[in-house]
Amino acid sequence: MIQCLTGQPCFSITPDRGKEFARHGEVSEALNQVPFYFPLPHHPWQRGTNENTNGLLREYFPKGFDLRKVTDSSIQNKVDELNKRPRKCLGFKTPYEIYYSITLHLT
Repeated sequence: MIQCLTGQPCFSITPDRGKEFARHGEVSEALNQVPFYFPLPHHPWQRGTNENTNGLLREYFPKGFDLRKVTDSSIQNKVDELNKRPRKCLGFKTPYEIYYSITLHLT
């Protein structure tokens, strides 16, 4: 996670409650003190966009689907498709447009 986000604009992280975020302090420190916001247990609406994106991923990879049968490039193609899909929560812009407009303003 640190390698993926280093040098990228990152203002906050809202993870799920999995044990993989037990060392969130180290991640926050490595990313210039990016704050972590943990949702309450059994409150998925506190991570609304994430839950919505999980649903979009399920269009390509239904629950129970064996991801070991999918190539990395195939998964990347689906991620690219989702990042170029307009979202209501972004004023019908795409995540790609938003990300790169922010990135260009920071350079």
